Amino acid sequence: MKSLNNNYAGFWIRFGASIIDMVIMVLVIYVPLSLIYGDQYGNEDQLIHGVWDVLLGYVVPIFATIWFWLKYMATPGKIVTKLKVVDAVSGQKMSTTQATIRYFAYIPAAIPLGLGFIWVGIDKKKQGWHDKLAGTVVVRNRENELS
Repeated sequence: MKSLNNNYAGFWIRFGASIIDMVIMVLVIYVPLSLIYGDQYGNEDQLIHGVWDVLLGYVVPIFATIWFWLKYMATPGKIVTKLKVVDAVSGQKMSTTQATIRYFAYIPAAIPLGLGFIWVGIDKKKQGWHDKLAGTVVVRNRENELS
């Protein structure tokens, strides 16, 4: 196992990866839902608009994100920015349990004004609260770089 030290991905590169992921999610999920439910989708106070909203807006993101983490150790944004999410101890692929915890740990990380995400910029291992709860770290994927 390679040392994880000095390979931790910081706040700004991870923020950029998140922006890429959000753009993809808008195109893949919000656009079809807008076509299904009309122009008012997202502009109303209604939390759930129907079965397609539940499937595309809630279920697909959960399973797609976890699938990407388990298959590629990264979401599309992290792939583009050459980052990987790995087990904090072994540096290897995270488990299904870790991926599931990491996904749902976004909720407590986001609630106090996003402090759990901002924590990446402060923490020695660049871990957000979701990483700490799941036992993961985000590292730069340097496998394909020239030495």
